Amino acid sequence: MKKIYHLSTCDTCKRILNALKPLDDFQLQDIKTESITPQQLEEMKNLSGSYETLFSKRARLYKERGLGSQTLSEDDYKDLILEHYTFLKRPVILSNSKIFVGNSKKTIALAKENIHS
Repeated sequence: MKKIYHLSTCDTCKRILNALKPLDDFQLQDIKTESITPQQLEEMKNLSGSYETLFSKRARLYKERGLGSQTLSEDDYKDLILEHYTFLKRPVILSNSKIFVGNSKKTIALAKENIHS
């Protein structure tokens, strides 16, 4: 499966999607308008190794809820990501049974190399 989970209102996601073009064979899912299903999250977790890897500690709600001072379990990370789209580290790129999570330059460079090889 070739899929990118992103947020269409996020300037960083827009910039990354432009940098990765062409994406003709990729399915794009705007996580704000089309919620992530438990099955989709499970697939991402199986490829990434943990829910924590997929979790954004930079989300505004993370700070507002004081989650940084709590010890969160894998189930907590899973439930929070399913509860609100901002808890998913973006973008998440699935390509050829590989996963690329987040927007670091290194991650995006690896994704681009994988997509266009």
